[in-house]
Amino acid sequence: MVQVITDSCASIPEGLVRKLKIEIVPYYIHKGTETLRDLVDVGRREFFEWLPKAKQLPKTANPGPGDYLTAFKRVAHRTREIVTVHMTSKGSGAYQAALVAREMAQEQLPELRIEVVDTLQVAMVHGWAAIEAARAALANASLEKVAQVAREVAAKGIMIQTADTLRYLYLGGRIGRAQHLVGSLLNVKPLIGMEDGIIVPLGRARSRLGAYREMIRLMGERVPFGSRIKVAITHVAAPEEARRLLAMVGEKFVCVEEIISELSPALGVHTGPGMVGVNFFPV
Repeated sequence: MVQVITDSCASIPEGLVRKLKIEIVPYYIHKGTETLRDLVDVGRREFFEWLPKAKQLPKTANPGPGDYLTAFKRVAHRTREIVTVHMTSKGSGAYQAALVAREMAQEQLPELRIEVVDTLQVAMVHGWAAIEAARAALANASLEKVAQVAREVAAKGIMIQTADTLRYLYLGGRIGRAQHLVGSLLNVKPLIGMEDGIIVPLGRARSRLGAYREMIRLMGERVPFGSRIKVAITHVAAPEEARRLLAMVGEKFVCVEEIISELSPALGVHTGPGMVGVNFFPV
């Protein structure tokens, strides 16, 4: 069976990770003098309670080639075929690190066949690509088919999110082309999305409810209302808001699968508490 590997920033709920036998490689968080492994040495609750009080924003780092090579070795006893699924290469070095690790594996583990997928996405669109790839793997699909599924889901996946502020995204250097929204008026909720692997501005709203309505309108522009979709609502320390948005999405679309997922600390550090996003694709 093909083994799917992804990283902690995919923010896939732990139950699904176990059920689908997905191997997770953690990102790193540099918090002062500490180096923490995302979702291993630090959990969501403690990190997001601490984050608003932080005097300096922690730095994050993607796994290195050695981390991916270790993961390849870890699964090599049960498979000879691996698909690794990564967030956009335009916002992280994880994809390049995995490519280097594949070259290293060709020398040390020549029996392995490895496909490396750049989703050009983030959050749970990246997560959906890994989830659907893992489902294909469990159905005994070929290496090429599993990688194809990941790429197809990523290509048709859509992410739209809002937050109380873009301060965290700005300070973390992940603002992309949405930089002009940083100076928005107090209480104006910015909306951002992904385009060709880069964060782009989608507008702004005067309230959370207004932001959710605009998000649903934007969803309807991309996929007709009434369509069948798989949807994941991501959030950072805002589970009630996530449920609220999911209910609104359910009024306009036929949701054949619904997930609520809190971002991992290494990704949530760039959005801050209060972020809520919709990540979906038509089926």
